[in-house]
Amino acid sequence: MARWWTSLLANVPKLNLTAAVDILCVAFLIYQFISIVRGRRAAHILTGLAFVLAVYVVALLAHLELLRTILATLAPYTAFALIVMFQSEIRRLLARLGRRRMFGFAPLQRREVTDEILLAVGQLAAQNTGALIVMERHIGLRTFVESGVALDARLSRDLLMTIFHPGALLHDGAVIVHGDRVAAAACFLPLTTNPALSSHLGTRHRAGIGVTEETDCLSIIVSEETGRISVAAFGEIEMDVTLDRVRERLSDGHRQPRPAEPSAQALRETSVPGR
Repeated sequence: MARWWTSLLANVPKLNLTAAVDILCVAFLIYQFISIVRGRRAAHILTGLAFVLAVYVVALLAHLELLRTILATLAPYTAFALIVMFQSEIRRLLARLGRRRMFGFAPLQRREVTDEILLAVGQLAAQNTGALIVMERHIGLRTFVESGVALDARLSRDLLMTIFHPGALLHDGAVIVHGDRVAAAACFLPLTTNPALSSHLGTRHRAGIGVTEETDCLSIIVSEETGRISVAAFGEIEMDVTLDRVRERLSDGHRQPRPAEPSAQALRETSVPGR
């Protein structure tokens, strides 16, 4: 046993600066991946893969040749299966790495654009008119723009009020804003599947959160039932915010938010699906 440990330690490479940097880089990528899959269905898939790996080790140690052969035969296809199963998580990881400060950020929205959005959101909330406005940042939203009706019109309060007017053809779906222009309306967005979020959130709120999980955009949601305003970014949502808070998020949206926990009353008031 002593000889085995001596031989093992002799074969361990020495820790130098290059090895330390290598370990830190791998640890950083693993941490980012774990932070993304935590609380999602992908975490259960990882648990299942760990169980299969444990079974393979047991089969190897217990000389269960048939079981070991079956698992060993399936092993080469594991990489392709992982890519298929974790495609959304991998995409989200790359998007998160790409929006770090080291890669730079686009200039903030102009004051006039912010004022027009705030005027529209305030009036929509006062009228209990449902709305979902997505502000594009560094990661393009062309895929979602193509799912809606292209407008490429200058952003204004009147335009937003017209789009979200009840009964209008473009009322359902999201408005995507690029710079000082409305790129498209009636856009379809991916719904969040994060089980950590309240099940009482409706389709509009889940779509507003879902698009921020895949990109670095900012979503502004107005509840059709209560007129309450919510803001979503980086996969998190702030419920029942004021217009001053919306202005702050629009002006300082490059920072990852620290969302306040929504109250039970606020969640109950947004419980109607599709609102």
